[in-house]
Amino acid sequence: MNDSFKIVPFTSAYAAAFKAINQQWIEQYFKMEPSDFKALDYPQENIIDQGGYIAVALLDKEVVGVCALIKMDGNRFDYELAKMGVTPKAQGKRVGYLLGQHIIAKAKSLGAKNIFIESNRVLVPAIKLYEKLGFVEIEGPPSPYERADIQMEFRF
Repeated sequence: MNDSFKIVPFTSAYAAAFKAINQQWIEQYFKMEPSDFKALDYPQENIIDQGGYIAVALLDKEVVGVCALIKMDGNRFDYELAKMGVTPKAQGKRVGYLLGQHIIAKAKSLGAKNIFIESNRVLVPAIKLYEKLGFVEIEGPPSPYERADIQMEFRF
């Protein structure tokens, strides 16, 4: 990436982009579900205030990608990598990979021992990205998402 690319922490200024980028890919392949609206309509309250983090990728000051790290309490996973999306014009430019690396480093800095992902096998580029980042397929807990048909884990 070039000098005009950077990853910054979420602020309310990025809330509309966080929702729009995710809603675009979700509706392209699936349908929005209650858990999507909860996270995307109220990211500050439902992700950040709960001990999570959202990374925002900027290219020439335009939001081109987003990714959330959601704190998971009460089960075997420390965080969930969720709500990762890259704008169509920025796809294929390593934005997703750089966001993934950033999120993994952030989770490690927060003391995580592992990160959980739920996805769908129809999203072949996403699954390949997660594998490239070091995630492996597992049998995880029941999902709140109808569309989830694969679960993966990253261990530190």
